[in-house]
Order: sequence, then structure tokens, then C-alpha cells
Amino acid sequence: MSAVPLALGAALLGLGWMLAGQGMTGHMAAHMLAVAVAAPCVALGIAGTRVDPARRLPRIITPLAMSVVELGVVWSWHLPALRTAAAHSALLLALEQASFLAAGVLLWSAVLAPGARAMGVGALLLTSMHMTLLGALIGLAPRPLYPAMAHAAPWGLAPLADQQLAGVVMLLVGGAAYFLGGLGLLATMLRQEARA
Repeated sequence: MSAVPLALGAALLGLGWMLAGQGMTGHMAAHMLAVAVAAPCVALGIAGTRVDPARRLPRIITPLAMSVVELGVVWSWHLPALRTAAAHSALLLALEQASFLAAGVLLWSAVLAPGARAMGVGALLLTSMHMTLLGALIGLAPRPLYPAMAHAAPWGLAPLADQQLAGVVMLLVGGAAYFLGGLGLLATMLRQEARA
């Protein structure tokens, strides 16, 4: 187990928790820190150890299956009713963030597993696409989808502007993290092929 990625992941989760109450933009920053930045750090920290989910359950924890799990978790928590409930309950907010982290760790663990790299590239690119789509839907919505969060909008932003900025955060961080992860994984595979 590698302590550096685990410590970095924990620090990022703490930062996300501090941002989570800052309107939709803060929530999205916390979400992205958990699912797209801290999760790969944690997965790298536990890769190949006895607590690595992909090592413990290799037939279940596959890249494409975990990409679908993450899609379900992320899109479910962005339904207006669930997002509103989490905005008003510290317990639900913690559950939301924990589920984002868990889904992300499962995906990245599956992607980093030996022998699953080719499927991992596809899973990361699929995840990049669904994150980009959700970010675009949130950012381009013609009205606030989460009016309950308007009271905490940062920097005096109007509710719609806060939501639009949150969509941009999801597009940039979520889309880019998975896209770059997929490209990095592909580059690693190509280098290994060239050596062989």
C-alpha cells in the first residue's frame, strides 16, 4: 500500500468537504474532487494489495461494469430531488460524497488491474463521455435545476450562473480526468507492446 497517494486522496476529500456547502459550484467541485481526483489516488494507493477491490473480486469488478456503476451513482445523485435532500442534510451529503468516492475507487481499481487495461481504456472514455454530457446538461439548462442550493451560491452568483459554472467544472474536471486517464492507459499499453 502506498501512503502518498492515500494521503493525497484524503487531503482532497477534506478540501471537497469544505467546498461542498458553497452552492452548486462548490458541490460540483467537491463531487469532482471525490470521484475524479481523490478516487484514482486511493486506487493507486491500494493497487495490488489485499484491499484492492479488483484483486479481491476480479470477475465482478471489471472496468465496463464499474463504469456503469459510476454512471448510476453520479446521475442518481444529480436528480433534483436527491440533490435537494443532500443539500439539506449533512448525513445525506456525507453519503453522497462517500458513494462518489466508492464508485470512483471501484472504477479506477478495475481499470488499473493487470489484464484489464484494454477494457479500462474503453471504460474511462465512456465515463468521460457521460460526465461531459451531464456537465453540459447542467450547464446549459435554461433554468435552475437545484433552486434549494441558491441560498449558498458563492461570490454572489445568481442561481442560474452558479449552476452554469458548476456544469463547466464537471465538464472540465470530470471529462478531462477520465479522458486523460484513458489516454495515459493507452500510452502505457502501447509502450509495453513496443517493448515486447
